[in-house]
Amino acid sequence: MAPELLLSRRRFLRFSGLATATALAGCTSSMNTDRFRWETDPVYRNPALEGVPGAYLEGRDPDQGPYEEAMLPTGIPSLDPQYAGIYATRIDGGFTVPQVPYRQIDARYLRHEVEDPFGEAPGTIIVDTANRYLYLTQPGGRAMRYGVGIGREGFAWSGRGVIQWKQAWPRWTPPDSMVERQPELRPYSARNGGMSPGLSNPLGARALYIFQNGQDTLYRLHGTPEWKSIGRAVSSGCVRLLNQDVIDLYNRVPNRSPIVVI
Repeated sequence: MAPELLLSRRRFLRFSGLATATALAGCTSSMNTDRFRWETDPVYRNPALEGVPGAYLEGRDPDQGPYEEAMLPTGIPSLDPQYAGIYATRIDGGFTVPQVPYRQIDARYLRHEVEDPFGEAPGTIIVDTANRYLYLTQPGGRAMRYGVGIGREGFAWSGRGVIQWKQAWPRWTPPDSMVERQPELRPYSARNGGMSPGLSNPLGARALYIFQNGQDTLYRLHGTPEWKSIGRAVSSGCVRLLNQDVIDLYNRVPNRSPIVVI
């Protein structure tokens, strides 16, 4: 049985027990709100627990006994309190960048330093489109990792290139081919000067433009306020980061920084 099914079965049993206890107690019983929050918190798969005795196991016979409650990967993992500051509301370039509800995002997609899995030279950006991560390699075998959302244009190019230039609060100019498909975008065409910078601009707070062999790939790293899109494949765009994260990345990399997209 798959871990997700076992976890779902376990959760069903929890809810069944909670419902039964409430029914027996009648209207005089008060809800245990702490337990309710714990029961209904999101559940994230934790590969570190797979195959560990006492944790949920693929193919485990439920009749072998109860699971270790403490080992189940339930709820939102403990988060470093620094994230409250990292993803707080901030004023940037005359715009108010809204706070990110980071506790509602899978913790693995929040910005943090990890071991470098690629071995590229320090200062290289690696976009792992399959796993929805962007890495910036650091000295000493470390890397800063950011969660990203990948739009359909984000899958259109892969290879090696450079960040030819960067722009804070960029204008957005949809390609002519996009304008042809979506005539409502005509006011923002190159002929009409593009869309003004701002929170509603699809490029967000920053854009990093990728070139290869001196040619624009039309592939961008850019910001977004749509925090629910991080870690997902989204309908449009290239590679999007939370606005707070793309500002951080922008400040760390100079023009002509190498980038690898896989």
